[in-house]
Amino acid sequence: MTPTPARAPFGVLPRILSVLVASVLSAALLSPAPASAQSIGSTIGYETIVSHDGTELKAKVITPTGVEGPHPLLVMPAAWGTPHLLYVGAAKKMAETSGYQVVAYSSRGFWDSGGGIEVAGPEDLADASAVIDWALDNTDADPDRIGMAGISYGAGISLLTAAQDDRVKAVGAMSGWADLEASLYPNETIDVQSAELLLLAGNLVGRPGEKLREIEREYRKGNVEPILELSPERSAATKVDQLNANGTAIMMAHGWNDGMFPVGHIADFYEELDGPKRLMFAPGDHATSEAFGALGLPNEVWEDLARWFDHHLKDEDNGIDAEAPVHLKPNNGRGAWTSHADWPSVTTGTDEYFLAEPSKNWLRWQSSGAMETEPATGWDYDFRTGINTPADSGTVMLTGALQQFFDVPTGVLLPTVDRHRAAVWTSPAYPEGVRVAGTPEVTFTVTPSATDQSVFVYLYAINSRGTGSLVSHAPYTLRGTTPGEPVTVETELSSVVWDVPAGHRLAVVVDSRDARYSGESRIGDRVEVASPEDAPARVTIPLG
Repeated sequence: MTPTPARAPFGVLPRILSVLVASVLSAALLSPAPASAQSIGSTIGYETIVSHDGTELKAKVITPTGVEGPHPLLVMPAAWGTPHLLYVGAAKKMAETSGYQVVAYSSRGFWDSGGGIEVAGPEDLADASAVIDWALDNTDADPDRIGMAGISYGAGISLLTAAQDDRVKAVGAMSGWADLEASLYPNETIDVQSAELLLLAGNLVGRPGEKLREIEREYRKGNVEPILELSPERSAATKVDQLNANGTAIMMAHGWNDGMFPVGHIADFYEELDGPKRLMFAPGDHATSEAFGALGLPNEVWEDLARWFDHHLKDEDNGIDAEAPVHLKPNNGRGAWTSHADWPSVTTGTDEYFLAEPSKNWLRWQSSGAMETEPATGWDYDFRTGINTPADSGTVMLTGALQQFFDVPTGVLLPTVDRHRAAVWTSPAYPEGVRVAGTPEVTFTVTPSATDQSVFVYLYAINSRGTGSLVSHAPYTLRGTTPGEPVTVETELSSVVWDVPAGHRLAVVVDSRDARYSGESRIGDRVEVASPEDAPARVTIPLG
């Protein structure tokens, strides 16, 4: 058993939700229709939909007026902790610009819907199919033109429903997950900030079902097995064959800094799909890239989503199928979108650096540990564990939003990183700058001093004064090891596109604590990092 994770301070959530609901109502009910759609209006109704087991689901039903049916149908499950009002602004716009019949509903266990929270389980998927049934029976919806879209929880439910209900022809998944275990337990490390935020929202504005109550009870004891047991069934990554067999047209959008569902596993899932697909990665944290679009405000993600549905549900020849399907905007510098044929083609080359022996000399930080082009082996370096250094991955929901809206990165002053509590390496300067594009990888050997021990790896871009911006990171927890026996760690860092300015260097930091995660490194222990001949310590930097 691991130590009981501490609760994170997320008491502002109720106020955030209240503001969101008020904003949605204003956008949906007061904003005029776009000029191009003045001949088409819409009505908004509040309906009760009885699901397969008698559970009442509350929904906003947005019906286009002034255009003959049958209408293509969009079903939109609400995000975790939010009501159906979340999508009313976007739904009203899509009804009035493209004639969609939209049903947006509060997910089971949240707000005005009945039942208990099932964490995207079979009951939630049956709910989505029941909503489709209701729309076909009670509106002028076309049974051959059905799509689903959602943010976060709604995105996951949409993907999972499409895998088992072949009536769903197209999906728009924004800030969702494909692999629940990889999201909440990356490299066997508890993402404590995300877990606490999800549990807080579930208890505050929802009614946890028995499975969620069990998950929380065991999580408070430090046991994550219940959520790991549930994860495969609730992960679209295990249902790729069904999605491919159904030919579902899937568009996914995600923020580079998503603190709940890391971006890398979304790229892996995307590559497994062989039907029509589209991928958009842009600056942002969890749901921040598309939040304003949900209110009906201008938004690049929602604009592309509308084109996606128009093509796949209305057969419009709008050119979206002729475009390169992978669209990326760099995570810094407010750069332009780039287009790519697939995810692997984002990376056009690599820089492989071998990590030389670090030094504990803070003053000579630029050469305290070199990143070299030839293997540097035979060294070992130990540091104390259990206390944070200035190297850190930031705060979920806040860090990515600052990067997105203000181009303010998670920073570090590299000379202040305690070399007795971390290992630090720096690369040569890039005179003309460079674009990091893809998924960085690191390899190093660790000798733990305890059965369970965590390390955290950070990749920074740093200027001549040692001020750095976090480019990517990864947690890694060794579990069930034999103290004193070396273990080779090979891991991917979070995928990214980042423009390193001219004259800046890259830096790698390895330490033992990060406030976002519940680590296993205790105060007073030590960890040794080494570079043996059979597995030289190295970092691979993808370039674009």
